[in-house]
Amino acid sequence: TIFGRAIKNEYLSIGVLSTAFGTAWLATRGGSEAEKKPATVQQAKERVKINAGSSEEEQFIQKFIAEAEKEGASTAAA
Repeated sequence: TIFGRAIKNEYLSIGVLSTAFGTAWLATRGGSEAEKKPATVQQAKERVKINAGSSEEEQFIQKFIAEAEKEGASTAAA
């Protein structure tokens, strides 16, 4: 009973399932337009900052990224 009234089990189960699936659907609809993924690799590079402790570390990271991009380009071309 809810508020002193008898409610059939069928209606309770429909209400529970509707609430559960409705909540899941609303939660997975996606984010706002401000959270869009970068369209190009260059935009992604501009968006990601290198948090290095020193200039040597930053240069090492940039060199590593450049070498990895060269390897990726040569592998994709083959």
